[in-house]
Amino acid sequence: MTDEGLVHGEDGKTRCWWPGTQQDYLRYHDDEWGSPMADDHRLFEKICLEGFQSGLSWLTILRKRDRFREVFHGFDYERVARMGKRDVERLVKDAGIIRHRGKIESVLNNAERAVELAESEGSLAAFFWAHEPPASERPEVVTKGAIPAQTERSTALSKALKKKGWSFVGPTTCYAFMQAMGLVDDHLHGCFARDRVEKERAAFVRPD
Repeated sequence: MTDEGLVHGEDGKTRCWWPGTQQDYLRYHDDEWGSPMADDHRLFEKICLEGFQSGLSWLTILRKRDRFREVFHGFDYERVARMGKRDVERLVKDAGIIRHRGKIESVLNNAERAVELAESEGSLAAFFWAHEPPASERPEVVTKGAIPAQTERSTALSKALKKKGWSFVGPTTCYAFMQAMGLVDDHLHGCFARDRVEKERAAFVRPD
């Protein structure tokens, strides 16, 4: 690993340090992380899974993601909003997900709030992308030491969501969400995936 946090893989590609050598984590880094996303269900999925990650590693969540998608109806928030106490009791016994009652209840609550938000803002995507930071707030060169745990923008997003009744959406959770969904590109300069993400962000039509 270099001082800049770049790792030169056995496949000849230079990457960010954080996926390590785990193949599923590498695929996530290479193909998903940072790609701009406007699909409301995927945005809802990610903000919920980031809430589940609190206190855990993302790799733990990633490896349970398929089961999360099964039990939460593909994170179709309109369907999740119709789930109730019986579903919570069933899910706290499901070893395929994280059996944390508060986080499970949070998904149901946030689904109801997502329905309201989509009605008021037109889409979740329009709301979330309104919090994309301008280029002037981004570092000219992204290095490992330049990546924050949270920012003013993620704090503002957290406050806006909490004001609307969402839970498990702290500033750090919101910044991780912004990184993953492409609102910011925190692939390090020198990481091969950065070029992919920058091209996708340039072509991406921001929702309004």
